[in-house]
Order: sequence, then C-alpha cells, then structure tokens
Amino acid sequence: MALKEFRPITPGRRFMIVDTKDDITSEKPEKSLTIGLKKKSGRNVYGRITSRFRGGGHKRLYRIIDFKRDKLNVPAVVETIEYDPNRTSRIALLKYKDGEKRYIIAPLGLNVGDVVISSEDAEVKVGNSLMLKNIPVGTLVHNVEMIPGAGGKIARSAGSFVQIMGKEKDYVIVKMPSGELRMINARCRATVGQVGNLDNENIVIGKAGRSRWLGRRPRNRSMAMNPVDHPMGGGEGRSKSGKHPQSPTGVKAKGFKTRDKKKFSNKYIISRRNAKGGVV
Repeated sequence: MALKEFRPITPGRRFMIVDTKDDITSEKPEKSLTIGLKKKSGRNVYGRITSRFRGGGHKRLYRIIDFKRDKLNVPAVVETIEYDPNRTSRIALLKYKDGEKRYIIAPLGLNVGDVVISSEDAEVKVGNSLMLKNIPVGTLVHNVEMIPGAGGKIARSAGSFVQIMGKEKDYVIVKMPSGELRMINARCRATVGQVGNLDNENIVIGKAGRSRWLGRRPRNRSMAMNPVDHPMGGGEGRSKSGKHPQSPTGVKAKGFKTRDKKKFSNKYIISRRNAKGGVV
C-alpha cells in the first residue's frame, strides 16, 4: 500500500493523505459473496437516534468474510486482493480446490497465486489457519478465536496482531494488541501472520466531506450544549460547573471502570493492558 499527498491548493487538500490502493488486484467484489447493507442512520426501529453522530455515508455492499476458516484440509489459491469498505484491512478471495470461493482477511505478505490451507498439521506459513496449540511460541497471528469454533474475534483490523507467549496445559498465553496478557483455549484457531494494510493509520481525512462519506456526522462538544441536552451543558462562558466529564446518560468518562468485576473471563487475564508493576 502506498500513500498520496496533495498540493495545498485548497484547505481540504492541505493535509489530506489518501490510500492509492495500488496493492488491489480487482475492483469488483465476488457477487456471490456480497449482500446489501440497509442504512440505520444511528436510529432504532422507532426512528429515534440511539447512536449519536452517525448517519448518511456512501452505499456499501457487505463482503461475507470467512472468520471461522472451517474448510479443513482443502488447499486454496489466492485469486485477488481486494478493498473492503466495511473494514480497514484488505480482503483476499480464495478459490478452493473443489471450486468454492471464500473471502478472508488479507495478512501482510500474502500475494495473488499463493496457496493457503486450514489444517491441523499445516505449515506455519502466512495465511494458513491452525489451532493455537500447533503454532510455535513467538509467532504472530491474527483472526484469533475466543471460543473454539466460534470464529475469529481478535486482531482483525489493519496492522493488528496477537503474539503467542507461552503454553500451559489446555491454554495458550497470548499478548493482545492492547498489551494485555491472557489465556485462550488451545483448541481455538488463528491465522498465521499480521494483518496487512499497515499504512492505514497514516491516512488523514483532510476535510469534513470525507467523514460524511464514511457515515460520520459532525460531533458537537458537550460543554456547548444546553443543560437539557447534556449534564455538562449550560453556564456562562466556558464553565465546567465542577462536573466530572461524563456521557449524556451520566456515565463517568474518566477513571470509571466499566468491566464487571465478577465477569467469568477475568480468571483468564494474567496482566491487564494498563497494569503497573507487572502481573495482576
């Protein structure tokens, strides 16, 4: 992936950085693997806004991605690397030996013509899918399952990865993208490699219109609102009124723990992402 900057002939162009998409090999998606997306515009079935500052945006087709990689022991050839408007990563179209086609998230280093497979004794090679117990310590993986057979949930966005740190009985210790150390069932599947499209983080929107194309409406500051609209609104001038930063419903924005202290998966977390002084 390459980035393109512009001459500052307009205010919007001055800082704009876009993706040239020169790594894409096909402009049109596989029709059999797409479905239409209905716009919700941030509203519920009653037409009331439930997700603020969302709406509009360009019409999209959803690409059906194979997060489970459950077609075992059948080799597949990478036919195309494609752009997906629904995610930051690229997607790869696989054509299996029996003729079936599926989309997967494209890892870094996967090219058209490469052969990948999902198997228990597969080679530890970029694009191959294996159980965590069969992947060596230190390997970078993505699209990691949390529950065996449920499909990949972790490390699916551009440039993300999970590193395998160790193995202990029926569990594998992994380092999450956040820095958290946790245990995952060794029978969970993962795909070898780091998610591609690393330069996505360097893209600069540049103008308000591009945000609208993405379905992001303007966001106004809570302190600029009236008291009837937000707990932090009102007051003469820039007055915080002694209030702690909070959401419209009163949920504290800083220092307020949102994770349930009794959540069942707490026992699998070895070290929190924000832990000071090591393991907690």
